[in-house]
Amino acid sequence: MSLPHALLTALVERSCSGSELAARFDKSIGYFWNATHQQIYRELGHLEEAKLIESLPEEATRGRKRAYRILPAGRDELRQWITQEEEPAVLRHEFLVRLRAEAVVGPTGLEKEIRRRIALHEDKLAQYRAIEQRDFPDEPQDREAALQRVVLQAGTGYESGWLEILNAALAALQKPSRDGGSTQGRKSRRKPAQ
Repeated sequence: MSLPHALLTALVERSCSGSELAARFDKSIGYFWNATHQQIYRELGHLEEAKLIESLPEEATRGRKRAYRILPAGRDELRQWITQEEEPAVLRHEFLVRLRAEAVVGPTGLEKEIRRRIALHEDKLAQYRAIEQRDFPDEPQDREAALQRVVLQAGTGYESGWLEILNAALAALQKPSRDGGSTQGRKSRRKPAQ
């Protein structure tokens, strides 16, 4: 996904200022696509140059922030982007490589980091569940709300999946090493040449 398309999506939902957009982004799309406020403002400038959005006339009041709205060309770009085919993202996660490294050079004390990550994923899962209870107490009856709930459920599934992996990793760390002894300072698993 690209930041411009995330911003176009947010502006289709509601015209707003850059700071309002950044705050809304942090509370919705930001759960799935991370961007700094500086990146958001820079991209708004690019989208305006490309004639996909426009800034609304500023009111004369002091301190009024410039608001943006999507143009027909921006909607067309978003529709075209939605229907593009793409391959599923390749799994590339540093922590999984760290688990693999722990298997060959551990123990390293990775348990502390795993417990920290479990707490972070539990917090995020609790946030998603609270949002679902607040925004979707009943089964959505319209496609817009139903799709928004599907996105939220993807986040819930992601966090639940990581909790399952991390708890399995904690359990795996409690097992004895293959050679039955300490794995501390292990050089290699290769058998000596004969």
